[in-house]
Amino acid sequence: MHKPTDNTFAAKITALWMVFLLGMLFHTQLALMPLFHGLSVAESHTHDYISVNTVMWFMLVFFLLPLLAILGCTLSPSRQFRRLHFGMTLVYTVLNLLHLGLDSIIAVPSYQLVLMTFLLGVGLLLNIVAYQWMRAATSELLRWRCRES
Repeated sequence: MHKPTDNTFAAKITALWMVFLLGMLFHTQLALMPLFHGLSVAESHTHDYISVNTVMWFMLVFFLLPLLAILGCTLSPSRQFRRLHFGMTLVYTVLNLLHLGLDSIIAVPSYQLVLMTFLLGVGLLLNIVAYQWMRAATSELLRWRCRES
């Protein structure tokens, strides 16, 4: 049976993160599509407890972390990074699940919910591949230790 290599895992993880990021961009673009039909998209998402500037910074960080994860998978596939990366994928899955759940409660268009469900599925697949990649590092370490004994 074919055994995945680090390069195979890095390619899969990169592809999954890219699909996720493109989906996030399209999620935003879908929200702006009414503008092209002369409709308003203006809604106030501000609250007394958080500024728009803070929301924009959160959005930037939420987008940049996967980009950094892609770089890390490619350039620094250490055991510690693999653990950190797997934990990050779990956090993103929980946040996506919360986002989908909250948007299901309020009046969000169904096409957005379909896209968000797809992105949640991509996130779950990313969790699986990231877990396999993390476990592969442990297996490699055990084989290396056995050879030294």
